[in-house]
Amino acid sequence: MIKKMILGALALGFFATSCSNDDDAAAAVSTTSGLTINLDGLEALGDDFVYEGWVIVDGSPVSTGRFSSVAFPQTFQVNTAQLSAATTFVLSIEPTVDPDPLPAATKILAGDFSGNSAAVNSNLVADFSLVEGAYILATPTDLDNTNESSGVWFLDNSSGSAVTGLTLSTLSDGWKYEGWAVIDGTPVSTGTFTDASMQDDNAATSPFKGDAGNGPGYPGEDFLQNAPAGMTFPTDLKGATIVISVEPSPDNNPAPFTLKPLAHMVPSDAMDHTTINMGAGPVTSLIGSVTR
Repeated sequence: MIKKMILGALALGFFATSCSNDDDAAAAVSTTSGLTINLDGLEALGDDFVYEGWVIVDGSPVSTGRFSSVAFPQTFQVNTAQLSAATTFVLSIEPTVDPDPLPAATKILAGDFSGNSAAVNSNLVADFSLVEGAYILATPTDLDNTNESSGVWFLDNSSGSAVTGLTLSTLSDGWKYEGWAVIDGTPVSTGTFTDASMQDDNAATSPFKGDAGNGPGYPGEDFLQNAPAGMTFPTDLKGATIVISVEPSPDNNPAPFTLKPLAHMVPSDAMDHTTINMGAGPVTSLIGSVTR
């Protein structure tokens, strides 16, 4: 009889412990809730960077998770209390190896919650609705006047004197502009810059220019030597597409980033040293939704 009582007590104890464990597990599960991100037009980053979502709770950022895939929607588990109290969602670009627990300066999307959803957009990068652009074909870093259609410079000489060819918005921290010539389908950078009235960042180090100096004091490039594999310089930019993109900084992806506020295909009858006006680019803003 005593043996049966002992076995019964052990069974009750196991049952109580089992129930307690189940309750604890259920409580642990219930402390997180799903946050679903659905973004349009986002492109993959280079291997050294990832996207990271954040919710702003009482003025402080709380990470919702990192991702590199740009297939959406994606759902992340976030602390329920923090997610419920969040007022804003922000998406940043972070180093893959990142010892800093805070968001980087390079923020690409943001939006405030209204109820359980937030409409997010890229307006925090800049407003590109009023940007304008112009360029000329010329190779001022060559030693002669040949191959003039092998260079593009973002300046306007229609008045007889060179002035800034790009009217651009001021970018938020963590971003730079970059010029491109898409030659036979392959984009080749003309250099990065933040001020369109000055030379771009690689003015003195570009491998493509000629041997007669750095060129005028504006962003641009001469494609005269040291062509990338599969290309031949000098080239002819007639028929190529000239693009101004907005790039995260730093950036290890050799291709143009998603945001491209200005673009223009060079006319087949374009005249050298003559101002050519650009048009709106294919992507001037990014949008999406976040649901909790």
